[in-house]
Amino acid sequence: MACHQHFLADIGKDLLDSDHCALRDLFRRIKVQADIKRLIRELGGKIGLQIDDARQTVVAWQGMVDHAYQLPPGKDGLAVVRTISQWVIDYNADASGLGFPFDRPYLDFYNRCMIGSKAIDAFLRIPSDDRKVTGALKRLGRILTKVACEVPFRHIVKRLQRRAELFDELRDQLRTAKKLPENETVADIDAMRKRLDDWTVSLRELRPKRGPAQDTRDAIDIILKHIDVHGENLWGHIITLPENAPSRMRLVSRTNEIIENFFGTIKHGERRRSGRKNLTHDFELLPAEAALVYNLNQPDYVSAVCGSIDRLPLAFAQLDKEEARRKEKGLPSQKMSNLDKILQLSTSALSSADRHVVRTENMNQRIIKAARSRAPRVAC
Repeated sequence: MACHQHFLADIGKDLLDSDHCALRDLFRRIKVQADIKRLIRELGGKIGLQIDDARQTVVAWQGMVDHAYQLPPGKDGLAVVRTISQWVIDYNADASGLGFPFDRPYLDFYNRCMIGSKAIDAFLRIPSDDRKVTGALKRLGRILTKVACEVPFRHIVKRLQRRAELFDELRDQLRTAKKLPENETVADIDAMRKRLDDWTVSLRELRPKRGPAQDTRDAIDIILKHIDVHGENLWGHIITLPENAPSRMRLVSRTNEIIENFFGTIKHGERRRSGRKNLTHDFELLPAEAALVYNLNQPDYVSAVCGSIDRLPLAFAQLDKEEARRKEKGLPSQKMSNLDKILQLSTSALSSADRHVVRTENMNQRIIKAARSRAPRVAC
């Protein structure tokens, strides 16, 4: 029985990894992010100790509803340019947190560069009264123009977007494009399987038999190969139980997300307890049995183990009593003292103040509205 999330991850990597790496290498070659970070540092130095007041000006600028787009003069204008620069390289804000291939960070970076370039063109329609502000904005525009004018960017991004669209369609069929639905039923699983089968048939029909669409053929072939090899293993989540069980069947999760998220919960709790960011040493010393403590939050588990939380000390005492009795009889201990050996555990960012200004819906809307206000004039 295959995990749907890992099945999709394997397909996504085969589909997108090559082009996504090529896009990353292009960004590194022309040093877009490094140049923007250098500009941010320089503008921060010019603003100096007035940065808090400048941030408040940026917040007010974000909320403006007029379409003049003229940037304010002085350090306030430099702060706006600095914030626009930070917005462009804060592409991780667009991520879902699932990682590649579900998130495509360098494709998000490209999109922000293009939106930023168009927005800058709009902001320059009526230049700021301060030449230094206009100069800083034009400098950012020149950095982003390198992305807009590089022909390899267009080819790679077009191919990556086309493949990503196919991948996202597959995610929709398996209902993993968003948060996994809760309380799925047998009917939901059956309907999902039929949708995937129908989509697979349509994908085979969509596959170009000949002509110049070689990349589309290759992308479809990758998906179909994975479905042909692993398709039957995607369906086995309906478990039939014995007749004397409380219910005749149980529907298990389609992904390992519950287990993986549970480990994240343990890490979060341990980080709160210790106050440390790096938990490698803590988890090396943490007994594997510690994970079972979380089961005490489940009433049915508590009922099966000891009846009630009040009887938990008695249950532990009974274990100690049984262990002592085995020791008296010369029987081996039931404790797995070597369990830690069996389970070997593998073990220019935005400041908090800037993040509250840059990573806001008002900032997103301000940039996007500016970008859509007119077609950009990019001098290539």
